[in-house]
Amino acid sequence: MRSHALRHVLTHLITPLLMCVGMGLAYMGAFVTPEPNHLPVAVVGSGPEVKVLAQSVKDEAGDALDVRTVATRAEAVDLLKARDITGAYVPGADAPEVVVATAASDMGAMAAEKVFTPLAERQGVPLKVTDVATPVDDDPTGQGLFFLLIAVSIGSYASVAALGAAGSAQPMRIRALLTLGVSVVVSGIGALLAGPVFHLAHHDLAGLWGMAWLYAAGILFIGVGLHTFLKRWTTLAMMVLFVMLNFTTSGGLFRPELQNGFFGTLHAFWNGAGFVEGARSLLYFDGDGLGRNVWTLAAWLLLGLVVMAVAALRERVTAPAAARPRHARPDERTPVEAEAAREEAEEEAEETVAV
Repeated sequence: MRSHALRHVLTHLITPLLMCVGMGLAYMGAFVTPEPNHLPVAVVGSGPEVKVLAQSVKDEAGDALDVRTVATRAEAVDLLKARDITGAYVPGADAPEVVVATAASDMGAMAAEKVFTPLAERQGVPLKVTDVATPVDDDPTGQGLFFLLIAVSIGSYASVAALGAAGSAQPMRIRALLTLGVSVVVSGIGALLAGPVFHLAHHDLAGLWGMAWLYAAGILFIGVGLHTFLKRWTTLAMMVLFVMLNFTTSGGLFRPELQNGFFGTLHAFWNGAGFVEGARSLLYFDGDGLGRNVWTLAAWLLLGLVVMAVAALRERVTAPAAARPRHARPDERTPVEAEAAREEAEEEAEETVAV
C-alpha cells in the first residue's frame, strides 16, 4: 500500500519537474546570452567609400550582421519605421550619426549603437544617436507591451485550467460560450491595464483590445479543446505552447535578431509575437505591418475553433459509454465510478497547483 502511495506521489511530481526543466531551458536559452544574429543594419551613402565601409563592417562582424547600403538618410528612416533594419549609420567627418527606433526594440537599438560606436571612435569624434520612434513616457523602455502579453496570457491559460477541470461536466457548447465570455473579460482587463491604469496606449485602445481578444480567445479555445484529449496534462501543454515557447519568441524583450535561429524562426508565426508586434505597429508605426500580425492572431483563433470542434466530436462519439448515471452517494458507487471520481478530483487539484 505504501509503495502504491509513494508511486502515486512521484507520478504527480512529473508535471512540476518538467515545468522546471522546460522553463529553465526556454528562458535561459532565449534570454541569458543575447547577441546579434543577422542583425539588419544599414550604412547611408553612395559611392565606393561607403560600399567599402559597409563591406568592412560585414567582414568584421560575420553572421552577426546583415549590412546593406542605402542612398539617403530618409530612406534609412523609412526602413527603420518599417522595422526592416535595426539601425543605420550615417558617416560624417565631424559628426557621424546612428539612427535607431527604440519603439521597435530598445535592446535592438542599443545593439545597433554598439555596432557603430567603434567607427566613430576610430575617427576620434563623438557618435550622435538619433531616435526616430520613441516609446511613450509611461513606458520608456517599450517593454510594457511584453508585460501586458504576460498578464493576458496568464489570465487565459489559467482560465483553461478552471474551465477544463471544473467545467468538464458541461456540454461542449456551454464550455464554448463560457470560453467566449472569459476571452472578453481577460482581454478587457488587458485593455484596462494598457489604457487607464498604466497608459501604455495613448491612442487606438479599442484596436489594442481587439488584438488582445483575438490573442486570448485563441489560447482559450485551444486549451479547452485540448483538455478533452490531455486531461491533467493540459496545463503542462499550455505552459509549453503559451509560456515557454511564447514569451521567449514574442520579441518583447529581444527581437529575433538578438536570439538564435530557433527562437527567431518561431517569432515569424507564433501568437505572442503577433500580439506584441501588432501592438507596436498600431501604437508606434502608424499601422505598418499590422495586417500581417492580425492575420497571425486570427489563424491561431481558427486553430482553436478547429481543436474545440474536434474535441466536441470526440466527446459525442464517446458519450454513450459514459451515459449511465452515477450514484448520488459515494458509498453506492461502483469501483469504476469511484476511481473516475478520484481521478477527476486529482486532475482539478493538479491543474490548480500547476497554475
